[in-house]
Amino acid sequence: MAAIKTFQVRNAITRQLTIAACLCGLVAAQAASQDRNTKVRNDREALKPDETWIYNDLDAAFAEAQKSNRPLMVVLRCIPCEACSQFDKELLSQPAEVKDLLKKFVCVRVVQGNHLDLALFQFDYDQSFHTMFLNADRTIYGRYGTRSQRPEQEDMTIAGLRAAMLAVLDLHQDYPKNKAQLAAKTGPAPEFAVPEQMPALKGKYGALLDYEGEVVKSCIHCHQIRDAERNVYRTRNQELPDDVLYPFPLPETIGLKMNPDFSGRVAGVEAGSAADRGGLKVGDDIVSMSGQPIISTADIQWVLHRATVARASYVEVRRGDKVLTLIVPLEENWKKRSDISWRVSTWQLRGLATGGLVFEPLPQEDLAALKLPADKLALRIKHVGLYGMHAAGKNAGFQKGDVLVALDGDDRPQSESQLIAQLIRHPAGSKVPVTLMRSGKRMELQLPIQ
Repeated sequence: MAAIKTFQVRNAITRQLTIAACLCGLVAAQAASQDRNTKVRNDREALKPDETWIYNDLDAAFAEAQKSNRPLMVVLRCIPCEACSQFDKELLSQPAEVKDLLKKFVCVRVVQGNHLDLALFQFDYDQSFHTMFLNADRTIYGRYGTRSQRPEQEDMTIAGLRAAMLAVLDLHQDYPKNKAQLAAKTGPAPEFAVPEQMPALKGKYGALLDYEGEVVKSCIHCHQIRDAERNVYRTRNQELPDDVLYPFPLPETIGLKMNPDFSGRVAGVEAGSAADRGGLKVGDDIVSMSGQPIISTADIQWVLHRATVARASYVEVRRGDKVLTLIVPLEENWKKRSDISWRVSTWQLRGLATGGLVFEPLPQEDLAALKLPADKLALRIKHVGLYGMHAAGKNAGFQKGDVLVALDGDDRPQSESQLIAQLIRHPAGSKVPVTLMRSGKRMELQLPIQ
């Protein structure tokens, strides 16, 4: 009886501790949610009295641009996201480098994807800070804002923004004589006019944010637009086009490294790359690509985003006191060099293609320990999803630490990005044979494609 009573007491204590832990977790989650909501509300309150920024009102911004004959500087910012928050704070402090220039623009801050004109605002939706420069008649002068796996200061600087703003002011001064040259900066109209019309988002979001309630939950985050776009193709059993699977390729995809302090200055050229074969040199200033004026790295990404699978890209560069026209050859499947593994929207792709498994390359010493060749496929599972569609890999028997050595009999080396792109090509509902190493032994599993 004493043993039973002790067991009952222990059980009661365990239940109380479990409930307490759950309540603590719930309180923590609610606090985090409240903090995100507070951040969004505080952003609006802080900028309401700021005469520099028109807040979340594009109609008023276009009207002011028409009236004042100033170009628009539209900053699209996801407030809860930490990525690029430091750059955003620096800009809002109006640093000396751009303070006077800001007065020459109609500055508008947009903090939602809801009701965004998708025919006009075509940019890299995986970003949490992006700027588009426009004429009052909605002609696009250029884009500014790049995000990658690198720290944000390696992609965006205030000096680089200043260079872009000066380039825009030059384009604005020449407008409308240069209107034809700017036409390709606007892409074809998409199937859906605004995000809340897209099937994956329809009925879940309105055109306005709910500042009185759960404002973060009422907001369409930019990466959700990319998720919803991919969802359209998947539900129709259509293959994802390259510009949807590999959106806004970084210049590194063609072998270019850019200097973030300038509009288009080349900081590095990869030997043997398309850029190298095209004759680009370190120190070159890219003036235009495919006939479009370049104001920033984001403009280069737009040209690459719109480029067809295999096509020569004409690049005009300033080298010293000369202006040269170079031809950069884009070979077949060049976009597959693009790394998509860092992107927020790739999380959805992982759920669909890998069942929530996250991979990492195997270090050389681990390859040697497992007696695996360095020139063959070897990707280790570093994370296994636990919930929803991201639990499919776990449910199929995959474990953290497993090493993928063959996919459907193919053991050629590839990155996680290439693996995801290959798997997403399989039809939904299919299962892909996988060979892996676990505890030094080879085994076979089936990876479900969702």
